[in-house]
Amino acid sequence: MRHGHIEFHNAEKIGWLRAAVLGANDGTISVASLVVGVAVSGAQQRSILLTGIAGLVAGAMSMAAGEYVSVQSQADTEHADIEREKRELQDQPESELAELAAIYVSRGLDQPLAHLVAKKLMSSDALGAHARDELGITEVLRARPFQAALASAISFVVGAIIPIIAVLLAPAAWITEILSATALTTLAILGATAAYAGGAPVAKGAVRVAFWGALAMGLTAGVGKLFGTVV
Repeated sequence: MRHGHIEFHNAEKIGWLRAAVLGANDGTISVASLVVGVAVSGAQQRSILLTGIAGLVAGAMSMAAGEYVSVQSQADTEHADIEREKRELQDQPESELAELAAIYVSRGLDQPLAHLVAKKLMSSDALGAHARDELGITEVLRARPFQAALASAISFVVGAIIPIIAVLLAPAAWITEILSATALTTLAILGATAAYAGGAPVAKGAVRVAFWGALAMGLTAGVGKLFGTVV
């Protein structure tokens, strides 16, 4: 006899997975492309390393700032919506009860049952019921600006540290080749990991991410070669 049934869905992981993979991808692609562009221009290894470190710091701060501003805007909107719901629940509770019942009717309940469910939920936590079922705001999914900013910065650093290590360990004459190979391998692994965790084809995920990384590094290498030749 089965006493319980627990299901795990890929959609449950998509939020944090997207943020982590995007941050790491940005870190690897941005810093690797920047360093490759400087390396092919003929710069010294010390200058190449300094460029990579500067790119890491600037990129991490940019990711953190951008994510904070974006998520804070979402948090401000959520706060305003919740405050409005508080006022409406205080001023017109019957209308809010009817509104909640109508939501449950639209989801398949008949009118008497929908009214009963809405009344029961509002008797224990009216604001929570409206926030969840009318506004789509839950405690798990609420916007957290500082958490989002920190996570984005950390994931960027994790991705960006790979090309910097490659620069540190590679012989001066082979920096571009070793860095490019290391970055593309890292991007392929990130893409495959994200695809696997999300239930998508692994090979397609790896190729997709590696392709865009190769394109970015190729373009910056062209720019570095052009300006290095001119100089």
